[in-house]
Amino acid sequence: MIRKVRSEDIGDVLEIYREGMDTGIATFETRVPSEDGWDRKFHPELRFVYEDGGKILGWVSLTPFSARDVYRGVGEVSVYVKHGAGGSGIGTRLLRHLEEEARRAGYWTLQAAIFEENTASIRLHEKCGFRIVGVREKIAMRDGVWHNNVLMEKRIVE
Repeated sequence: MIRKVRSEDIGDVLEIYREGMDTGIATFETRVPSEDGWDRKFHPELRFVYEDGGKILGWVSLTPFSARDVYRGVGEVSVYVKHGAGGSGIGTRLLRHLEEEARRAGYWTLQAAIFEENTASIRLHEKCGFRIVGVREKIAMRDGVWHNNVLMEKRIVE
């Protein structure tokens, strides 16, 4: 079941985020944010969890691309699936649900910046209709290693 994130979910959401951080290829972040920090970063109405049998197995949300009004309909996607639950379609369902809800909320473009090594995430986004629009070479360093980011986007309103 996909539903909106509730306050009691934040511990599980942050644990799944930590698991992603631990891979070294899911985010440039290296420290799990506080509950308040996570809450401030992600769109308050566009954050969802995948729950199965009372367990949170994944989450998805948007971060506004820019505070400038001209970009109000562009959001950056974050999608994370619990370790051991990958490959089960959870990420696909979460991403498609977010797209639907983002469209209703007035978004017209979704984008993602994905570590080049994170081929599973790139395939997930491609499966959901995102296209590669470029690569930022050595955009940032994590743990002393430069990484490229694959830039992907999907127009969700014509």
